[in-house]
Amino acid sequence: MSGTTIGLVMFAGMLALMVLRIPITAAMFIPGAIGYWAMTNEMALLNTLKGSAVARLTVYDLSVIPLFLLMGQFATQGGLSRALFKAAAAFIGHIRGGLGMAAILAAAGFGAVCGSSVATTATIAQVAYPEMKRHGYAGRLSTGLLATGGSMGILIPPSVPLVVYAILTEQNVAKLFAAAFIPGLIAALGYIAVIAIYCRVRPDMATALTPMPWSERWKALIAIWPITTIFVIVFGGIYGGFFTPTEGAAVGAIGTFLAAIARRELSMKAIGESILGAAETSAMVFMIFLGADMMNSALALTQLPTHLAEWVSHLDVPPLMIIVAILVGFVILCAVMDELSLVLLTVPVLFPAIMGLDIWGLDPQEKAIWFGILILMVVQVGLIMPPVGLNVYVVNSVCKGVPMSETYRGVMPFLLSDILRIAVLLFFPVLSLGVVRWLFP
Repeated sequence: MSGTTIGLVMFAGMLALMVLRIPITAAMFIPGAIGYWAMTNEMALLNTLKGSAVARLTVYDLSVIPLFLLMGQFATQGGLSRALFKAAAAFIGHIRGGLGMAAILAAAGFGAVCGSSVATTATIAQVAYPEMKRHGYAGRLSTGLLATGGSMGILIPPSVPLVVYAILTEQNVAKLFAAAFIPGLIAALGYIAVIAIYCRVRPDMATALTPMPWSERWKALIAIWPITTIFVIVFGGIYGGFFTPTEGAAVGAIGTFLAAIARRELSMKAIGESILGAAETSAMVFMIFLGADMMNSALALTQLPTHLAEWVSHLDVPPLMIIVAILVGFVILCAVMDELSLVLLTVPVLFPAIMGLDIWGLDPQEKAIWFGILILMVVQVGLIMPPVGLNVYVVNSVCKGVPMSETYRGVMPFLLSDILRIAVLLFFPVLSLGVVRWLFP
């Protein structure tokens, strides 16, 4: 049996295990280990197993993941999301659909100190949904915009999948974070535009609040100083050259902890829950790493990535069509895989093929950054895409009384905005690379 055949059988076996609802780590690890054994022998497999875990878990750059997760936990437990939502609602709540727009802005702001879509979705939903329900917002619109807005938790830096992509492709984390700023802003503005249009077409779906006095607005705005300060310190320090992304994550975790303490909303129990939550999520992330490492090591032996790169380079089709086909494949895989597993499994296989394409005349580094942002956009879509949009399930668990079918109907207009945004970023790489070129000339 040829290496390519073994590689394809491994991939099919992984998909079969996922269909059987085997945990994603085992679904990647088992076919990978069997394939590695088939390509070598028992001793080679045991030697790989002996050293792979230590090699992966001692990578210094990966320490940024638990630190950013801890920062997000402190922000969640410290009530920072509530202040963000109140500030946004104070300024735009009097517009029809304004509370929904405020939830989008709060999700974007909270994502800037969280890095997790699930945490952003659950936290903002707990804060915003009761207010929208109290003011007569339709369940379809409320839950749809909350599921969609929460997906920005992995789009607005810091983003765990983007850190993973940077490590897998040996790219600069700070440059990838910079590249995500404009796409993240476009996403937030696009969602706000969808809400505005939706409420104009269906005015029965949302109401407008009584305008607040300017004194109350400024008071609400001043209350978000902790998040603003943390964001400026962390990313200003990273791009100012004062510290690395890993050091910035540590500074952000400490700053968020102190801000939550200052707000007097972080009890000893909440501190323990924050540390435990970050530890559990970090353990899950690193277990997925180990499963993906086993699969990717076996695929490297089969030379499937090399053969795929050679095959793609000889295709008589425009390179852009290949990128589109890959993105469509990502959308399909998002229906059965979580975003981190998808990045860990597919990027090592597809990246060599992408680097062999001539796209818009980009140099290798810019091409890698641009492709990483596109992947992040598609993964974001997968979080709300039927039939297994993870954020939809999270919102459904928080917003009781709204059928999941209604939430899926509610996310459809936002999906159109996502597709349009991906197309714009596909044809205009400068939107992803402009900030990078400015900060890193």
